[in-house]
Amino acid sequence: MTHLDVPLLVQTYGYPAAFVGSMLEGETVLVLAGLAAHRGHLSLPTVWLLAAVGGAMGDALYFALGRRYGEHLIARFPWFAPAVARVHRLIARGPVISVIAVRFLYGVRMAGPAVIGTSAMSWPHFLLWNAFGALLWSAAWLAIGYTIGEVAQRVLGNLAHVERELFLGVLAVAVIAAIVVRVRARTR
Repeated sequence: MTHLDVPLLVQTYGYPAAFVGSMLEGETVLVLAGLAAHRGHLSLPTVWLLAAVGGAMGDALYFALGRRYGEHLIARFPWFAPAVARVHRLIARGPVISVIAVRFLYGVRMAGPAVIGTSAMSWPHFLLWNAFGALLWSAAWLAIGYTIGEVAQRVLGNLAHVERELFLGVLAVAVIAAIVVRVRARTR
Protein backbone atom coordinates (compact mmCIF):
# COMPACT_ATOMS: atom_id res chain seq x y z
CA MET A 1 0.00 0.00 0.00
CA THR A 2 1.36 3.41 -0.95
CA HIS A 3 1.92 5.85 1.88
CA LEU A 4 -0.14 9.02 1.57
CA ASP A 5 2.03 12.04 2.44
CA VAL A 6 -0.67 14.25 3.95
CA PRO A 7 1.58 17.22 4.78
CA LEU A 8 2.97 17.36 1.23
CA LEU A 9 -0.48 16.93 -0.30
CA VAL A 10 -1.98 19.67 1.88
CA GLN A 11 0.94 22.05 1.39
CA THR A 12 0.78 21.54 -2.37
CA TYR A 13 -2.98 21.71 -2.93
CA GLY A 14 -4.42 23.15 0.29
CA TYR A 15 -4.66 26.80 -0.70
CA PRO A 16 -6.09 26.23 -4.19
CA ALA A 17 -8.51 23.62 -2.79
CA ALA A 18 -9.72 26.05 -0.13
CA PHE A 19 -10.22 28.78 -2.73
CA VAL A 20 -12.03 26.61 -5.29
CA GLY A 21 -13.94 24.61 -2.66
CA SER A 22 -15.25 27.78 -1.08
CA MET A 23 -16.83 28.77 -4.39
CA LEU A 24 -19.02 25.68 -4.07
CA GLU A 25 -20.60 24.20 -0.96
CA GLY A 26 -17.14 24.04 0.57
CA GLU A 27 -17.75 23.44 4.26
CA THR A 28 -15.87 20.12 4.23
CA VAL A 29 -12.89 21.66 2.44
CA LEU A 30 -12.77 24.49 4.98
CA VAL A 31 -13.01 22.14 7.96
CA LEU A 32 -10.08 20.18 6.53
CA ALA A 33 -8.20 23.44 5.85
CA GLY A 34 -8.78 24.50 9.48
CA LEU A 35 -7.41 21.16 10.62
CA ALA A 36 -4.42 21.61 8.29
CA ALA A 37 -3.83 25.08 9.76
CA HIS A 38 -3.87 23.60 13.24
CA ARG A 39 -1.29 21.04 12.13
CA GLY A 40 0.89 23.86 10.75
CA HIS A 41 0.51 22.89 7.08
CA LEU A 42 -1.42 26.04 6.10
CA SER A 43 -1.45 29.60 7.39
CA LEU A 44 -4.82 30.24 9.05
CA PRO A 45 -5.02 33.94 8.06
CA THR A 46 -4.06 33.14 4.45
CA VAL A 47 -6.53 30.30 4.06
CA TRP A 48 -9.23 32.43 5.73
CA LEU A 49 -8.79 35.25 3.23
CA LEU A 50 -8.56 32.88 0.24
CA ALA A 51 -11.71 31.07 1.34
CA ALA A 52 -13.57 34.34 1.94
CA VAL A 53 -12.57 35.70 -1.49
CA GLY A 54 -13.48 32.41 -3.18
CA GLY A 55 -16.81 32.25 -1.37
CA ALA A 56 -17.62 35.88 -2.19
CA MET A 57 -16.66 35.41 -5.84
CA GLY A 58 -18.73 32.24 -6.16
CA ASP A 59 -21.78 33.90 -4.65
CA ALA A 60 -21.33 36.98 -6.86
CA LEU A 61 -21.35 34.65 -9.88
CA TYR A 62 -24.55 32.95 -8.67
CA PHE A 63 -26.11 36.37 -7.97
CA ALA A 64 -25.22 37.44 -11.53
CA LEU A 65 -26.80 34.27 -12.93
CA GLY A 66 -29.95 34.98 -10.93
CA ARG A 67 -29.96 38.59 -12.06
CA ARG A 68 -29.45 37.63 -15.71
CA TYR A 69 -31.59 34.52 -16.04
CA GLY A 70 -33.94 35.02 -13.09
CA GLU A 71 -37.08 33.00 -13.04
CA HIS A 72 -36.06 30.99 -16.12
CA LEU A 73 -33.11 29.53 -14.23
CA ILE A 74 -35.24 28.66 -11.21
CA ALA A 75 -37.92 27.05 -13.38
CA ARG A 76 -35.27 24.98 -15.18
CA PHE A 77 -34.12 23.34 -11.93
CA PRO A 78 -37.33 22.39 -10.08
CA TRP A 79 -35.48 20.43 -7.38
CA PHE A 80 -34.38 23.85 -6.03
CA ALA A 81 -38.04 24.77 -5.31
CA PRO A 82 -37.83 24.20 -1.53
CA ALA A 83 -34.59 26.20 -1.34
CA VAL A 84 -36.12 28.98 -3.45
CA ALA A 85 -39.09 29.23 -1.11
CA ARG A 86 -36.78 29.40 1.94
CA VAL A 87 -34.66 32.14 0.40
CA HIS A 88 -37.69 34.18 -0.68
CA ARG A 89 -38.97 34.04 2.92
CA LEU A 90 -35.56 35.19 4.18
CA ILE A 91 -35.43 38.07 1.70
CA ALA A 92 -38.92 39.20 2.76
CA ARG A 93 -37.86 39.24 6.44
CA GLY A 94 -34.58 41.04 5.89
CA PRO A 95 -32.49 41.42 2.76
CA VAL A 96 -29.19 41.97 4.59
CA ILE A 97 -29.64 38.96 6.83
CA SER A 98 -30.66 36.87 3.79
CA VAL A 99 -27.35 37.53 2.03
CA ILE A 100 -25.42 36.45 5.11
CA ALA A 101 -27.69 33.60 6.19
CA VAL A 102 -27.95 31.71 2.88
CA ARG A 103 -24.30 30.73 3.05
CA PHE A 104 -24.96 29.00 6.38
CA LEU A 105 -28.02 27.05 5.18
CA TYR A 106 -27.06 23.67 3.78
CA GLY A 107 -28.51 23.08 0.33
CA VAL A 108 -29.10 26.80 -0.24
CA ARG A 109 -25.47 27.92 -0.41
CA MET A 110 -25.34 28.10 -4.22
CA ALA A 111 -29.03 28.56 -5.03
CA GLY A 112 -29.48 31.34 -2.46
CA PRO A 113 -27.45 34.03 -4.19
CA ALA A 114 -29.11 33.18 -7.53
CA VAL A 115 -32.53 33.61 -5.93
CA ILE A 116 -31.41 36.85 -4.27
CA GLY A 117 -30.30 37.95 -7.75
CA THR A 118 -33.96 37.79 -8.80
CA SER A 119 -34.84 40.35 -6.14
CA ALA A 120 -34.56 44.14 -6.30
CA MET A 121 -31.35 44.15 -4.25
CA SER A 122 -28.67 46.33 -5.84
CA TRP A 123 -25.25 45.00 -6.81
CA PRO A 124 -23.33 47.25 -4.34
CA HIS A 125 -25.65 46.25 -1.49
CA PHE A 126 -25.25 42.56 -2.31
CA LEU A 127 -21.48 42.75 -2.73
CA LEU A 128 -20.97 44.52 0.60
CA TRP A 129 -23.02 42.04 2.64
CA ASN A 130 -21.78 39.10 0.60
CA ALA A 131 -18.15 39.96 1.47
CA PHE A 132 -19.05 40.32 5.15
CA GLY A 133 -20.93 37.00 5.08
CA ALA A 134 -18.02 35.27 3.31
CA LEU A 135 -15.62 36.40 6.04
CA LEU A 136 -17.94 35.09 8.77
CA TRP A 137 -18.70 31.83 6.97
CA SER A 138 -15.10 30.95 6.20
CA ALA A 139 -13.98 31.86 9.74
CA ALA A 140 -16.70 29.66 11.26
CA TRP A 141 -15.85 26.54 9.23
CA LEU A 142 -12.10 27.02 9.58
CA ALA A 143 -12.57 27.40 13.34
CA ILE A 144 -14.43 24.09 13.47
CA GLY A 145 -11.54 22.33 11.72
CA TYR A 146 -8.97 24.06 13.91
CA THR A 147 -10.92 23.05 17.02
CA ILE A 148 -11.11 19.43 15.85
CA GLY A 149 -7.32 19.48 15.59
CA GLU A 150 -6.97 20.99 19.06
CA VAL A 151 -9.35 18.47 20.66
CA ALA A 152 -7.70 15.55 18.86
CA GLN A 153 -4.28 16.73 20.03
CA ARG A 154 -5.45 16.97 23.64
CA VAL A 155 -6.99 13.50 23.49
CA LEU A 156 -4.35 11.71 21.41
CA GLY A 157 -1.22 13.74 22.07
CA ASN A 158 1.17 14.13 19.14
CA LEU A 159 -0.93 13.79 16.00
CA ALA A 160 1.95 13.15 13.62
CA HIS A 161 1.47 9.38 13.77
CA VAL A 162 -2.32 9.53 13.11
CA GLU A 163 -2.49 12.57 10.87
CA ARG A 164 -3.61 10.72 7.75
CA GLU A 165 -6.29 8.84 9.67
CA LEU A 166 -7.48 12.06 11.30
CA PHE A 167 -7.89 13.82 7.94
CA LEU A 168 -9.61 10.80 6.41
CA GLY A 169 -11.85 10.46 9.47
CA VAL A 170 -12.98 14.08 9.26
CA LEU A 171 -13.62 13.63 5.54
CA ALA A 172 -15.63 10.45 6.15
CA VAL A 173 -17.76 12.10 8.86
CA ALA A 174 -18.44 15.06 6.55
CA VAL A 175 -19.47 12.80 3.66
CA ILE A 176 -21.75 10.74 5.92
CA ALA A 177 -23.32 13.90 7.38
CA ALA A 178 -23.94 15.29 3.89
CA ILE A 179 -25.60 12.05 2.82
CA VAL A 180 -27.81 11.99 5.92
CA VAL A 181 -28.87 15.62 5.38
CA ARG A 182 -29.69 14.97 1.71
CA VAL A 183 -31.66 11.81 2.50
CA ARG A 184 -33.63 13.60 5.19
CA ALA A 185 -34.35 16.52 2.84
CA ARG A 186 -35.62 14.17 0.14
CA THR A 187 -37.86 12.25 2.54
CA ARG A 188 -39.56 15.48 3.62
